[in-house]
Amino acid sequence: MNPIEQALAALTPTLPLAVAFSGGADSTALLLACARRWPGQVQALHVHHGLQAAADAFERHCAGVCARLGVPLHVRRVDARPAAGESPEAAARHARYAALAALAREHGLQDIALAHQADDQAETLLIALARGAGLAGLAAMPALALRDGLRYHRPLLALSGAELRDWLRAQGVAWIDDPSNADPRFVRNRIRAQLLPAIEAAFPHFRATFARSAAHAAQAQQLLQELAAQDLQTTGQPPRIAALQQLTRPRQANALRQWLAAHHHCRPSAAQLEELLDQIAHCTTRGHRVRIKLGHGFIERQGEVLMWREV
Repeated sequence: MNPIEQALAALTPTLPLAVAFSGGADSTALLLACARRWPGQVQALHVHHGLQAAADAFERHCAGVCARLGVPLHVRRVDARPAAGESPEAAARHARYAALAALAREHGLQDIALAHQADDQAETLLIALARGAGLAGLAAMPALALRDGLRYHRPLLALSGAELRDWLRAQGVAWIDDPSNADPRFVRNRIRAQLLPAIEAAFPHFRATFARSAAHAAQAQQLLQELAAQDLQTTGQPPRIAALQQLTRPRQANALRQWLAAHHHCRPSAAQLEELLDQIAHCTTRGHRVRIKLGHGFIERQGEVLMWREV
């Protein structure tokens, strides 16, 4: 059994399985391996971002591959242009996941396989470190994620991009190279081209050790989420100020992050959260005011609780 077959052996999706298929090497290897493992039970999802002239050619290539494999192909065209102040990478990612979810629901699919591999995981971890992320960021990409009622699987996280390309060459299968992957304006491309080769020269096994660190962070993050759930049972939701003040400052921060993320899809910056904690600490009289802008809304004091208000 080759490494890709071994990676899929641990995958037990609800069939039929959707595979996010861009036509690049990683997703081509994933689609081919899945089609062989579950013949007649795999469907491909392709997102046409419309961001470059070659996008139509990418779609035609994907259609040809799927026709040869006997895999149904579903395509969704999106407008992935960034909004004011939004990074192009974030805009494309949000549009891609929304399109994948819409396609999956249209065709009655519950499980989606994504072709992220070990290099992608290392890049994600390095970006998180550079941004000063907490445990949630350092956990990088999970092998299984539940989002909006769909299950997203990443079975290739233990394999490098080079391994996947070598396997495709051995199969005589072609793929397309997206020219945007060489554009140095994008952080991931600079990491891939400049940083990963230097890290590999110094630490040849960095992919495995990075993955282990991300797994440790994910485990610790799960514990923090469980602690936050317990604390929010005590403080209530929305949280009571007096009950929050009975917690240590780190536990206040942890509980508030969980409350804001789970109920209001808001992830405050470290500076915003510190300001909120300072206001809570000084809230010792009935008339003391709490108000702070967070993301797309405000947190305000209302009586004895903190309330979220949408902008």
